[in-house]
Amino acid sequence: MRTVLALCLLLSICSLSPASSAFPTPQIPYSPRHQICYRAEAPPRIDGSPGDPVWEAASWSEPFVDIEGDLRPLPPLRTRVKMLWDDRCLYILAEMEEPHLWATYTARDAVIYHENDFEVFLDPDGDTHLYYELEINALNTVWDLLLVRPYRDGGPAVHGWDIAGLETATLLDGTLNDPSDLDAGWSVEIAFPWEALRECAGRPVPPANGDLWRVNFSRVEWRLDSADGGYRKVTDPATGKPLPEANWVWSPQGLIAMHYPEMWGFVQFSAIPAGTGAAPPRADPDDARFWALRLLYYAQKERVERGLGFAGDLSVLATSTFISEQAIPSEARIAVTPAGFEASLNGADGAILHIDDAGRVWRTR
Repeated sequence: MRTVLALCLLLSICSLSPASSAFPTPQIPYSPRHQICYRAEAPPRIDGSPGDPVWEAASWSEPFVDIEGDLRPLPPLRTRVKMLWDDRCLYILAEMEEPHLWATYTARDAVIYHENDFEVFLDPDGDTHLYYELEINALNTVWDLLLVRPYRDGGPAVHGWDIAGLETATLLDGTLNDPSDLDAGWSVEIAFPWEALRECAGRPVPPANGDLWRVNFSRVEWRLDSADGGYRKVTDPATGKPLPEANWVWSPQGLIAMHYPEMWGFVQFSAIPAGTGAAPPRADPDDARFWALRLLYYAQKERVERGLGFAGDLSVLATSTFISEQAIPSEARIAVTPAGFEASLNGADGAILHIDDAGRVWRTR
């Protein structure tokens, strides 16, 4: 056990790969955030207001940080979330400081992140495939989609998929699309029905006490100018194109990409009613070993990007930019398959942990 954990620590240190890598990888140490989601004693009224008494019993998350984590300054505007659940839904409340309330998209499934928005990502079984994304703007316009796998592994995104029974609402503290004044912010309330999430959850829903889901939240924020009585994006004088947007998140990704689900945080579900007690934080006993497999996946993808093909020998991967020979767990196994590769490690309680060339992770016994 001690050897494996030490090797995983070395692998984590090696996650700080060179920025010149052919395959983009997180540039910060692996350290996902964790939050406990307690039961709601009564369902909140979905009207966008954080003033519902049901929410008073739930704790705010840590403030959002830049998507690249400590590599960038803290966001100048606060964003935070609360979560609750009951037998029918997962409830999310987000609160965002915002001096310039701006939204124009009104059609469902518009590309919402081209304007300011709030986003939710849910991967119930944590296998990094078949996960849910929801984007919403200040006009309460939503874009809900299902990712078969991350874009880096070929996607696709299923845009026609809708969350049946979804309830959303926004509340604005200011004037929308009016640059003549300064606004205070906006809030979002969302109710995700378990019945809609069951389809691709890969595990029983509603969750059981102690279950861990991979979750992240993101906020897209553009730099704005006033023009013709409204807002427009600030452009680069040299190119005429909009300056890059800011991306602020709950659990930092270490690179500008949300579709690295292995970097999302952990949400732990507790059967304790919010405000009546505290559940002890619980960690996935296989998390460090899954991360060790993820680094082998990064090394394999780096080889493919450089035209070297998948390696079937761990000693070959020891020459990669991601891992060293000393960092390879002795019990790790890797093999080239007709489709690509598969690697495995021994997990807790007799489980075998796997990862393949599409980046999916899973357990067998």
